[in-house]
Amino acid sequence: MDITLSITNSSRLQVPEFILLGLPGIHEWQHWLSLPLALLYILALCANILILITIQHEPSLHQPMYWFLGVLAIVDIGLATTIIPKILAILWFDAKAISLPECFAQIYAIHCFMGMESGIFLCMAIDRYVAISYPLRYPSILTEAFVIKVTLSMVLRNGLLTLPVPVLAAQRQYCSRNEIDHCLCSNLGVTSLACDDITINRFYQLALVWVLVGGDMGLVFASYALIIRSVLRLNSAKATSKALSTCSSHLILILFFYTAVIVVSVTQLAGRKVPLIPALFNVLHSIMPPAFNPMVYALRTQELRVGFQRVLGLGDNVSRK
Repeated sequence: MDITLSITNSSRLQVPEFILLGLPGIHEWQHWLSLPLALLYILALCANILILITIQHEPSLHQPMYWFLGVLAIVDIGLATTIIPKILAILWFDAKAISLPECFAQIYAIHCFMGMESGIFLCMAIDRYVAISYPLRYPSILTEAFVIKVTLSMVLRNGLLTLPVPVLAAQRQYCSRNEIDHCLCSNLGVTSLACDDITINRFYQLALVWVLVGGDMGLVFASYALIIRSVLRLNSAKATSKALSTCSSHLILILFFYTAVIVVSVTQLAGRKVPLIPALFNVLHSIMPPAFNPMVYALRTQELRVGFQRVLGLGDNVSRK
């Protein structure tokens, strides 16, 4: 009888929803952030959709380098759409409630898209390594079939490895507190509200970051070390300059992404004294790369600029350099 009563009380104590309070410490005026966030979201959607249309429209862009860029654009759209609409709903309509399944689904999507972005940057680094180190074999190695297989393997890798994160979070008991001092469902932010032990959640989160992001980051920097070694062996200064210019846009995005990952991780550790900083960095890390990745490519890639102009009807007879 006592066991039955205990189980009944436990099920009654399980909270039906979470409340996303927004950015900690600035709840009174955080609505002013809605305008820049909305503009960044619109920019991210429009710029990435334009990249997808341009790559599909321009036969000259049907190359592995731009196919990976197209996949990155899809991932960026998914990442921004997973987070920003809910944040805007909180800031504009005070829609702070989110059901437990919706919250766990957002946790899964955030981890999955972040892992995909890291994986695509690794694919881009390998693409540039093969193009510069083995230019004659590049067409036979980086085929359309290869790009499809690598992309599907990245989807499978991230989909499976990140699945335990929301599953473990859903197995916890949320029996009293349900207010999250954040504007999105982060894994550790949600599980910190649990009434039972979350050691396994913290351990898997740490292991996932080291295996996925840490492994990709190590391989990316190893690829670029090999690229630099190959470039330094080139006898022609013009060839060296051209090789470096083809890598510059990739390298800028990669450095920006992994620097942001490191900054977010460090601020999470130091966020107990000033919780606003890690929360704000978490939001910015989810919207700024999708918004600015296309701009970096547009500014530094001549073929893509020409494609943009043709798609937008700004210059049908644009000459190529």
